[in-house]
Amino acid sequence: MAALTPTAAPARPGPAGRPEARGTAGAGARRRPRVWRGVVLTLAGLYFVVPLLSSFVFTVHIPNQGVSFAAYTGILSADGFGRSLLLSLGLAAATIALSLLLTVPALLAVRLGAPRLRPVVEVVCMLPLVVPPIALVTGVTTVLRWGPDHLSRTPFYQTFLAVQDESFPIVLVLAYTVLALPFVYRSLDAGLRAVDVPTLVEAARNCGAGPLYTVWRVILPNLRSSLAGASFLTLALVLGEYTIASLLGFRPFAVWIVSVSGAEARMSVAVSLLSLLITWGLLLVLSRAGTRGAATTGSVPSASAVPSASAVPSASASASGKE
Repeated sequence: MAALTPTAAPARPGPAGRPEARGTAGAGARRRPRVWRGVVLTLAGLYFVVPLLSSFVFTVHIPNQGVSFAAYTGILSADGFGRSLLLSLGLAAATIALSLLLTVPALLAVRLGAPRLRPVVEVVCMLPLVVPPIALVTGVTTVLRWGPDHLSRTPFYQTFLAVQDESFPIVLVLAYTVLALPFVYRSLDAGLRAVDVPTLVEAARNCGAGPLYTVWRVILPNLRSSLAGASFLTLALVLGEYTIASLLGFRPFAVWIVSVSGAEARMSVAVSLLSLLITWGLLLVLSRAGTRGAATTGSVPSASAVPSASAVPSASASASGKE
């Protein structure tokens, strides 16, 4: 019996052997996303570029005097510029180191030894998102006021004063570490989800590698992109943080910019633009370091759900080198 349902004619092959498009409607549907993509990218570019361009014009154009770059030439000679910038960079480096030292061992221990504790660790790490910075700094201020009355006759008093040293306030590092905890946790958790950590540890152990050697030469190279992302977010947070440092009476770069804006409005805007360039440069360096390290070590990409075989030989190679 002949089939009653008409079948569609097969597509004719094109010049390159590919089937031709079945109609102009399909081509139009494919062109629409390109148009919308361009519109969205243009609007996003204007959203970011127009304020920056307006700020730059404000810094170089003086009414009735014309164009002048005095706001930029006077930055290096401004009182407190270098000291506040170096303080912020030092605080950022210390915060990144402390955040990674706290979270990496904790997440590895949870993933290898106690997977059931992962929701508890996640809730603890996400708590700073629901606690406003003003509440955090209020608690810190209360503790700092309580300390001299109760610790003045104990050996802890000098330590209590050392964490408030204006040249490098460790109390800011502790507060920034708490604020950066959610971002560091999310970045590292995404990296650990993409890597089969138990299999890598077991393979390294079978090759004779010790626990510390396994973490340093097998696990961390596969988390290089996640580590760079966590450092990326922490650096941006520390360089732009103002509330806690200002209320505690310290003067990192963000607080210095606000203090300068009262007397030198153009210079403060010029410094803000310069800080954006510095931040983007540092973030680009971190991003390049993460991608270059992943390419040279052959580690597992973060988007991959299955560990590559190149990670396991690294364990064997390290173990053989150790022997």
